[in-house]
Amino acid sequence: MKLKIYILLTITFIARLASAQSEWTFKTQSDGIKVYSDTKSALKVKPIKVECTFNATPAQIAAVLLDIKNYPDWAYKTKQATIVKQVSATELFYYAEITMPWPAQNRDFAAHVTVTQNPETKVITVDAPSVTGLVPEKAGITRVRKSNGKWVLTPVGNNQASVTYYLQIEPDGGAPAWLINLFISDGPMQSFKKIKQQVQKPAYKNAPLLFAR
Repeated sequence: MKLKIYILLTITFIARLASAQSEWTFKTQSDGIKVYSDTKSALKVKPIKVECTFNATPAQIAAVLLDIKNYPDWAYKTKQATIVKQVSATELFYYAEITMPWPAQNRDFAAHVTVTQNPETKVITVDAPSVTGLVPEKAGITRVRKSNGKWVLTPVGNNQASVTYYLQIEPDGGAPAWLINLFISDGPMQSFKKIKQQVQKPAYKNAPLLFAR
């Protein structure tokens, strides 16, 4: 009986996922970076997708994404970022504070990062969903309890990677949805422009390889 219930729940879950497919609508582009919004989503803050081709290998980009302390160098409006717990070379928990435009309060969150690589395609996937209860909340800063970022790094050609980034966020604290939507649509564009420069630094071009290039 328990097995039948489990199978039924699994089928129901898959069916719901299939019926909730994203419908990406092109929003803007600059310097080869394209930003899309999920217009089908019922969320007030629409999920986004960003696409770009980098002159770097997936391994180089993954090295940047795992270098948490230097997120303020390229991640849009990141005031600080610190590792809370290092599980392994490819898994960690980190905390970050994001500077928000007035009148909104700054946001902060904790995320669980896991990095995997498909052994056949060499595609690297970086998952970074938010987690709760890891870092105490701070006065004057609004905690983001529900967010999910995902990077898909696909090798294309010689020392190049096709990068797709997904972001879904449900911010708290009363900031108007239009302000948050504007913030998260402009943010990834600016982040991608900076990460293109970041990935060319010797620290990442010559980083010890955790993944196949």
